[in-house]
Amino acid sequence: MPSFRELLNETKAQIREVDTEGAESARTVPGTIVLDVREPDEHEQGAIPGAIHIPRGQLESNIENRVGQKDTPVVIYCAGGTRSAFAAKTMQDLGYSDVVSMMGGFNRWKDEGRDWATPRVLTPEQRNHYQRHLLLPEVGEEGQLKLLDAKVLLLGAGGLGSPAALYLAAAGVGTLGIVDMDVVDQSNLQRQILHNMDRIGERKVDSAKKTLTALNPDVNVIAHDTRLDASNVVDILSQYDIVIDGADNFPSRYLLNDASLKTNTTVIHGSIFRFEGQATVFSPHDGPCYRCMLPEPPPAELAPSCAEAGVLGVLPGIVGSIQALEAIKVILGIGDTLSGRLLAYDSLEQSFRTFKVRRDPNCPACSVDPDQLVIAEYDELCAPHPLQAPAS
Repeated sequence: MPSFRELLNETKAQIREVDTEGAESARTVPGTIVLDVREPDEHEQGAIPGAIHIPRGQLESNIENRVGQKDTPVVIYCAGGTRSAFAAKTMQDLGYSDVVSMMGGFNRWKDEGRDWATPRVLTPEQRNHYQRHLLLPEVGEEGQLKLLDAKVLLLGAGGLGSPAALYLAAAGVGTLGIVDMDVVDQSNLQRQILHNMDRIGERKVDSAKKTLTALNPDVNVIAHDTRLDASNVVDILSQYDIVIDGADNFPSRYLLNDASLKTNTTVIHGSIFRFEGQATVFSPHDGPCYRCMLPEPPPAELAPSCAEAGVLGVLPGIVGSIQALEAIKVILGIGDTLSGRLLAYDSLEQSFRTFKVRRDPNCPACSVDPDQLVIAEYDELCAPHPLQAPAS
């Protein structure tokens, strides 16, 4: 049986190695990935900026989720160059064709005065809180930090906003804004699970903040106790990356659509009616917008509100959870979002159907230069005025 030294020499004979100068040159080439295979405590004390971190013991199970293309140039380093050599051999065995190990490792890199930094990491408490996320290669610590940095606005703290807010807060989305100017009513509690009997009469934004901060103190909840209108919508949306559309009327949806195109804010749309729900994602200028899907609102008699037509209490929980999931996918950049697709749910049939939504090349909103968009007010019939570009 070969000794460790013999095994290391045999491994090094089968891989390519570069010195620190070669590694520094390689990392400047577009598309090159620098991979740190040290243990977490070593990584936390300092690392090469931009490197992805996968401990050597987790390499086989995680690398294909982090580096999908087998021809991606990869520079691997550890503390001294031993573990990185074995890691390079493992990656070659997995089919990666352009892998090198950095001789001397991070210790030599640092001793030579090359660029390094102390990486931002989760606290021990956060590691425990988000442990199930960290086990997912598609999320991991890097993804969890993205969630903590994300800013999501919820339009409404009602039926859709309640489950969406709860799951986003639990997931660790760092900033949640809530727009709502209503108070908690007993009739809300059949579906608006952010609130409870003790909070009847309280402002909904205040009730929501109490619930969410109690669930996860990492989350900064910002209350916007106001009515969203043409005078404030751009200012509010510009503070966030994503907005969860929990509006229950067409004027608010058109207003949100127009402003999101101006501020380049992704909208996660949801709507409910009796036993049915819908969800989609509007990615500004990279897919259809709400006006492409619904150029004009239907007559009022064909679209009664929940207060008029009723709604099964569980239904917004399902649709709001889908909205939260789509928001997390957008933040992490994983999976296929519902952009360009409308997901329709029928709770009585327990069925999901997906319909394509195409971008209208003549859309009066998303086909216009965002700088030229005018956020319109609405008339008494709740129909949006056409967008108009200012005179040049």
